Amino acid sequence: MERVDKEKVFILHRRPYRNTSFILELFSERHGRVAVVAKSARGPKSRYRSQLELFTPLLVSWSGRGELKHLGYVELQPLSVSLAGKALLCAFYLNELLLKLLQPHDAHSDLFHYYQQTLLHLSASQETIEPGLRLFEKHLLDELGYGLNLREDAEGRSIEPTAFYRYFSGRDFVRVEEAQEHDYPGKILLALGQGVFIEDSLKIIKRLMRQALHEHLGHQPLMSRELLK
Repeated sequence: MERVDKEKVFILHRRPYRNTSFILELFSERHGRVAVVAKSARGPKSRYRSQLELFTPLLVSWSGRGELKHLGYVELQPLSVSLAGKALLCAFYLNELLLKLLQPHDAHSDLFHYYQQTLLHLSASQETIEPGLRLFEKHLLDELGYGLNLREDAEGRSIEPTAFYRYFSGRDFVRVEEAQEHDYPGKILLALGQGVFIEDSLKIIKRLMRQALHEHLGHQPLMSRELLK
């Protein structure tokens, strides 16, 4: 039987289970995505009362033999994340991406910490929302092994700042001689590779991230994305 004690987690999703319980999808620091059942969590005398909230850093224990583990110890962590309005919708978007793209029990410790930092950025200022989302998407693709090659084109030539490139699924970027509306300036790709946003590049990078993520999401709809329109 597996037993994990006092693991750092965030709750990605919560749904009612039977009469008084919850099934929780956890994103944990060392064990990746884990599903647990919190027995009697919805009862009036629940020991988990007001603790099992999304976007709240927790320290938890779980145990069990199957895919669905049993939640045990829960402790709130001293980290304040306050989300409202667009920032809250964006946080739901992060959770939805992780639920759809992470495999169960596939650990991504760096991504866990980046997720936590992104939540803090979302709660800190409206001005950091768009850059924070785009960098999280980039980091997520990198972590899953789907990262964009922002240094070389499909022919192995260095991306040039004055050139334009077209993105093709599975082929990275192909240099084009006559740029069209949806082609990408080399200078923006190079800056993104350094985690930098130049001039008015956010809309362009948003389009690129959507194109890259679509390859791996397929036809799975993102409800949070619809709400953000």
